[in-house]
Amino acid sequence: MENFIQNLEASLYKGFVDQNADKSGSYKPELLVNNTKKNENVLMSLLAELENSESFIFSVAFITESGLATLKSHLLDLKQKGINGRILTSTFLNFNQPKVFKELMKITNVEVRLTNLEGFHSKGYIFNHKTHYSLIVGSSNLTAHALKVNYEWNVKLTSHGNGEIVHHFKNQFEQVWEDAQPLTEQWIEHYEKTYTQLIGSKIMDQVIELPTPYQTNSIEQSLKVVPNKMQEVALNEIQAVREAGNKKGLVISATGTGKTYLSAFDVRRFAPKRMLFIVHREQILNKAKSDFKRVLGGIDEEFGILSGTNKQTDAKYLFATIQTISKKETLNQFDREAFDYILIDEVHKAGAASYLKVIDYFNPQFFMGMTATPERTDDFNIYELFDYNIAYEIRLQEALEEDMLCPFHYFGVTDIEYNGESIDDTTILSKLVTEERVNHIIEKVQYYGFSGEKVKGLIFCSRKEEAEKLSLVLNEKGLSTVALTGDHSQEERAQRVNELENGILDYILTVDIFNEGIDIPSINQVVMLRQTESSIIFIQQLGRGLRKHDSKDFVTVIDFIGNYKNNYLIPIALSGDKSQNKDNIRRRIKDTTYIKGVSTVNFEEIAKKKIFKAINDSQLTTLKILKEAYIELKNKMGKVPYLYEFVTNYSIDPVVIVERFSNYHQFLLKMNEAIPLLTDYENKVLTMLSLEVLNGKRKHELILLELLLNQEQVPYDAYLDLLIESKCRVDPAVITSVQRIFDLSFFTQNSKKKYGDHPIVTLDEKKSFAFNEFIQERLKLSTLFKKLVEDVVKSGKEKSMFYQCDQPLTLYEKYSRKDVCKLLDWNSDESSTIYGYKIKFDTCPIFITYHKSDEIEASVNYGDEFINQEVLKWYTRSNRTLNSAEVQRIIEAEEKNIDLHIFVKKDDDEGSDFYYLGKAVPDKNTVQQAKMKDKNGKELPVVHMNMVMEQPIDYKLYKYIKSETDK
Repeated sequence: MENFIQNLEASLYKGFVDQNADKSGSYKPELLVNNTKKNENVLMSLLAELENSESFIFSVAFITESGLATLKSHLLDLKQKGINGRILTSTFLNFNQPKVFKELMKITNVEVRLTNLEGFHSKGYIFNHKTHYSLIVGSSNLTAHALKVNYEWNVKLTSHGNGEIVHHFKNQFEQVWEDAQPLTEQWIEHYEKTYTQLIGSKIMDQVIELPTPYQTNSIEQSLKVVPNKMQEVALNEIQAVREAGNKKGLVISATGTGKTYLSAFDVRRFAPKRMLFIVHREQILNKAKSDFKRVLGGIDEEFGILSGTNKQTDAKYLFATIQTISKKETLNQFDREAFDYILIDEVHKAGAASYLKVIDYFNPQFFMGMTATPERTDDFNIYELFDYNIAYEIRLQEALEEDMLCPFHYFGVTDIEYNGESIDDTTILSKLVTEERVNHIIEKVQYYGFSGEKVKGLIFCSRKEEAEKLSLVLNEKGLSTVALTGDHSQEERAQRVNELENGILDYILTVDIFNEGIDIPSINQVVMLRQTESSIIFIQQLGRGLRKHDSKDFVTVIDFIGNYKNNYLIPIALSGDKSQNKDNIRRRIKDTTYIKGVSTVNFEEIAKKKIFKAINDSQLTTLKILKEAYIELKNKMGKVPYLYEFVTNYSIDPVVIVERFSNYHQFLLKMNEAIPLLTDYENKVLTMLSLEVLNGKRKHELILLELLLNQEQVPYDAYLDLLIESKCRVDPAVITSVQRIFDLSFFTQNSKKKYGDHPIVTLDEKKSFAFNEFIQERLKLSTLFKKLVEDVVKSGKEKSMFYQCDQPLTLYEKYSRKDVCKLLDWNSDESSTIYGYKIKFDTCPIFITYHKSDEIEASVNYGDEFINQEVLKWYTRSNRTLNSAEVQRIIEAEEKNIDLHIFVKKDDDEGSDFYYLGKAVPDKNTVQQAKMKDKNGKELPVVHMNMVMEQPIDYKLYKYIKSETDK
């Protein structure tokens, strides 16, 4: 408690007295705003407080279903811990809809009351912690927009339990709470009647006031339909493709972003004499025709359908199924130049013979292909089919940011367990449809709910038999569902979709026939009861609910997560991160701010652990996975890609490739590319640059290499000038360190041999840097060698943007022990002898594996532990006492000007890299001599002390490191 008081006092002093105070606690007052550029929002802070609280109270005037959805999985996790809360709200201005009160009733660990206090308009959140209270007070109501998007001002304050401010808030809350009415089913029923009457009368007033519409003809009316901002950008890019003399263009656009309208706007701009629009399913034709007619205008006779049942072949705008138009007798009815504009929807299917036959037959002025998923697994290259002309590309994240899609709330929930074992890919059918599992499914879909008056859901199952059996059992439970599989006719599918849209059905259960092509905009709940087979299929199924519709404000996605080995694909699919870098993927679980707008990604705690386990167990850099990514990028570009293209196309992290193959030349040989061979020394130099410089963790080497690739001699002062211009450190120690990297004196003997045993860059007596003579010669003679070196430098500079150049280390980035030796300007790589920590050149890096392996030897199994986000309880090595010289130097670190740097990794599954958490100073009042036992039970002396962090650890990272992982 004493530490907390000191921390709080330091925080308040900095927050209210002197912003330049040297010491700052972790409880300083904060202004909370929503800032999409910095990936910051009010919701992050609210969840951080909520998850650490022992109880909480909210006083909020307005609550929306979407706002409540952002908290549901977190409140459920708190329920498992026995933590309860209270929410005080009202019916002020009749903002709160009856359905949101029904949703509140589902959250059984939260008591809700309603006040009749006139003008009730408060927005306050109070969290009771073990040692203190936190308050978030300001302008944000409990709505998704207020918590994630809107321009809001909220202040976060911390108070001791005896503080006057928290008592003011609590007393106000209790006074109103005492007189407030408990939320009950009867109250909701009464409010619903009143609300419906009130809203109905308002609508009638609006209808009466509507002016009589001005009658215009359809062409004039169609011109009023205009592109949105993103479609304007896309139209200009498509036009640029044509103006460059290209006759083909590919549009890659996320499901639900309006590809059909975009293509219609482009047709309106192109003004063809005749147009052909090709789809793969008949039920899409009428919708496409209707959309085009709305944008183009004109008489009905100009729009025709060519399918199994319609043969309107003379239409100006012809909408055809591929099955019909690809028939020889149908094709021969048309002149090869009959259409000057042809579009193919879902063009990733165009590798089929039927599509190729049509594409080869016609000769339009412009060919447009549209798809949400151009990546294919059958080795057919869609990009090549369109001459590698990507006219426009917008993926899920960008579409959400631009508000082109319906927002979603994704919930990764825990599937049922049998005898302590979760559902996995080998679970037999009988266990998938047991009473217990069906009740579990119903409980989850009801808890997480949906937006709108009635559920309109799609449930994706793992196999056909499961869909059929589960549908029967759900119907016995009172739901109205049907299973649709590949065995059902197009007519029955269309009928069932119509029944779902009209509220006759609650759910359609399927395996994969709804992955794409079927447009049901009113879908408000997507349920995934199967393992994630691929990121593409995951996004296709998620996309079924992402079309906007007047009947919903958001779509609920409920993903039942069992012990599936492919669980690691979930964060990959949601984030679009294809780097194959395990650390990046872990970060996508603990930090989901990559999801823009009001959408959120939430994982129940146990489900989260299952995904972490899948990431740890997965082999993300197998040759098969790397080869698939390589072929995908090569197909997209139409040529051999280099490392820089992997970076700019958000594909595999180049560091992942070179760590597996030493350098990119070796990887290309493994891909069976017909490229010239490098000499042995060229290969060694390229390996050194790839393994030591490519990661971009220090920009200094990259800047010098870039200069040397453009001129044979680089004057020392010119190099320093460019470092200064690039805002990099230029002290003698870092320049010496750079020299030792390039002359290889930093490295161990084994590494020197691996890297060629000769200085790569030298500094002559005239104070000029230069490549050694052999490298200079090879750069002139070998085009490939030069290109590969340039590629490393260009890629490294791109990656260096994530690291500070004016400081040796960047907070929360990951470093190996060798990286740290280099970046702290040590003369040599001493990583093999650090043994947890080492004092050198007035620096002392401390490396901690937070969760030790069960097999670790007792004498090194230290009890390092975070007390809170600012204090780390740290242990020295065993066999150390208070009198040990190294212990005394650490205790006196401040006085001796020794910088203590803290590096932590969650466990050994994370590999050899550690998160950098910043500098720390020892709290001398906590230094204690203690004992620990070795494997033989012998007691060994050890010293422990509290390390006070220079600044509090980022909450998301702190929570991730502390959390246990299921093994």
